[in-house]
Amino acid sequence: MKWSGLVAGFVSWAALAQTPATLEAVRLHRPDAAALVLQELKACDDRKCPGSGRLALLAGTLVLSEGQAAEARQILEAHPAPPGLEAFHAYYRGQALFYSGDAEGAAEAFSLAVQTAPPSLESRARARLGEALLKADKPEKAAPVLETAASRTPSAELIYERALARSATGNAAGAREDLRTVALRYPTHPYADEAMARLEALTPPVRLTLDEHLRRARGLLDGGQAARALQELEAAQARKLVKGEPARSKVALARAQALFATGKVEEAQKALEQARKGPPGVAAEAALVTARRALRANENEKARELMAALDKSYPKQPAGDEGAFFAGWLDLQGQRFEDAVKAFAHFEQRYPRSRKRDEGMWFRALALLRLERYSEAREVLGRLVESFPRSKLVSQARYWQARSLELGGASADVTAPAYERVLSLAPESFYALLAGERLRAQGRTPPPVFPEPPRQITVPRPPELELAVALTQAGLFADAAEEVESRASRISSGQAMTFVHALLSLGEYGYAYNIAARHLWGRAFGERAPEALAAFYPKAFASAVEAAATRNEVEPYLVWAIMRRESAFRPEVASSADARGLMQIIPPTGSAIAEKLAEPRPNPADLFAPDLNIRYGAWYLSQLMKRFAHPVLAAAAYNAGPKATAKWAKEKGSLPLDLFVEEIPFRETRGYVKQVVADLYLYRAFYGGSAALPPLALTVPTPSVEGVNF
Repeated sequence: MKWSGLVAGFVSWAALAQTPATLEAVRLHRPDAAALVLQELKACDDRKCPGSGRLALLAGTLVLSEGQAAEARQILEAHPAPPGLEAFHAYYRGQALFYSGDAEGAAEAFSLAVQTAPPSLESRARARLGEALLKADKPEKAAPVLETAASRTPSAELIYERALARSATGNAAGAREDLRTVALRYPTHPYADEAMARLEALTPPVRLTLDEHLRRARGLLDGGQAARALQELEAAQARKLVKGEPARSKVALARAQALFATGKVEEAQKALEQARKGPPGVAAEAALVTARRALRANENEKARELMAALDKSYPKQPAGDEGAFFAGWLDLQGQRFEDAVKAFAHFEQRYPRSRKRDEGMWFRALALLRLERYSEAREVLGRLVESFPRSKLVSQARYWQARSLELGGASADVTAPAYERVLSLAPESFYALLAGERLRAQGRTPPPVFPEPPRQITVPRPPELELAVALTQAGLFADAAEEVESRASRISSGQAMTFVHALLSLGEYGYAYNIAARHLWGRAFGERAPEALAAFYPKAFASAVEAAATRNEVEPYLVWAIMRRESAFRPEVASSADARGLMQIIPPTGSAIAEKLAEPRPNPADLFAPDLNIRYGAWYLSQLMKRFAHPVLAAAAYNAGPKATAKWAKEKGSLPLDLFVEEIPFRETRGYVKQVVADLYLYRAFYGGSAALPPLALTVPTPSVEGVNF
């Protein structure tokens, strides 16, 4: 489901025939959306209103999405294409014709769509044209269309259809290549099985090699189809492809991973034993599987032993690199700081080309800080900055260089310039916030990070956005979002500022942010330009955020900071964990919040609605702040859950705040907390008025035992 903020300010019931309530129902994919649109279309037809073509286009797409192709065809053919949207009318009419059985008519409609389609639609229309021509038994015409479509936007569907067209036009070698590509690159796609069947049916049959069977098995396993991965391996064995110890060990490793995924632990362990007898590369991967399982099970002592064994036995394999790194990391987590220093020094020396080398240096420095060996820590941090100037760890290395000076007893005259350097070089970072607080603790006023707050400017709407506006007015929100994305991907840096502010004025905060991140980073954080900052820190959905924040007694700035990290201001975002909308609420959490608020349980689709999503997110944040009493802990709980956060606060709450954050065990949560809290304080500074900013408490409070726990 897509959403476009363009609807705000551009939808007029009188002009467009659709009522705002109906457009809202369409936007949220509510079950009654099609019925509402059809009802309004009938009323529009009865009074011969000028917006009937646009309303019919919406009705046709909705009816088509419900599988009623014949009815959609009737609606679209009975009404003219709305001005400016002729290509979209032709495209959806082609869809209706195709699915109602008229492939030849569909091809004509898709051909018309291709002729006038914008780039956001052209590739889709061309792909459907090729499919329709193929279905109409016109492979000679379909082949060049599909050649172009599959080359531009390769997908399982297009490559498979190109294979059929190639086969029908005598290009047997090209067809075999395409079928093999579908079978190997897209093993979880339904067309992969059809491709396999067609390869088997060729004369002579095309059969996969052992390595290709293994590739399919890994793809199936990665796609969550472990049982089918096992079947793929069994097929290779049935064809007697598994010959010799190297082959047997490769299959055993893949089989073990699939068996673990299906819960057959004993069988998996036996397969791993066989894999460990294979060549070093396979044996190392088998040992790494065992070590990772211990790590995921929180069996840290066992995991540490297994990781160290990997390093010792397989120094020339990637698994050895990973083993050495995690041996040190587990020492650090276990508070064995001397051992961690030695382990990371060993890692740095033994694996000089490791991609984790900068992280290893950071964790070594952190262990030295915990041992109060401050000068040694500074030396390691200095090498990190010098060796990896582009590393994401540079700002924290600079902060801890300054902090180690202070912890080692250096005077404010020495430490203050080091803290000010952090503020200057990484103004948007968590470490700039910490550096500012350290300066205040010394009785100094931090230099202003951003001289001016974000400033939105008025610009003429670029003509490139007119089509997106028209699509939104028609209720074609998914097409509008595709159009904005297409335009955004093709603008130049010189156009970016105008485009960004036009999008902000239309309520498209997510796309504005995306373009700014691509083109305006230097303007915002190098030049500190207020008009560039406006896209990075917008007061998105301001009325909804401010109302929900007031109602729930939580800062609107915290809501915006969470929103920025969770969705980058895009209401249509859904995660792999089914978290939805601006504040990324998962349906079970939405239901739990509704119960607490004595409201009906929301339909999962409703969680994409900005007002509801913001209201639920603000309520949840208010409860987290009541329980944890610090934005660092509230942000950690929003990301990792209250139970984990309460555990960390209990175990390490005696540490200063900066060290506490560095020792959050989840990498994702560490990064999340740093960004959210930095953004919270920037939002406060930008929009909080003349009132003095509340300081960031540098100690960790004890969370309440009572309070929200989901």
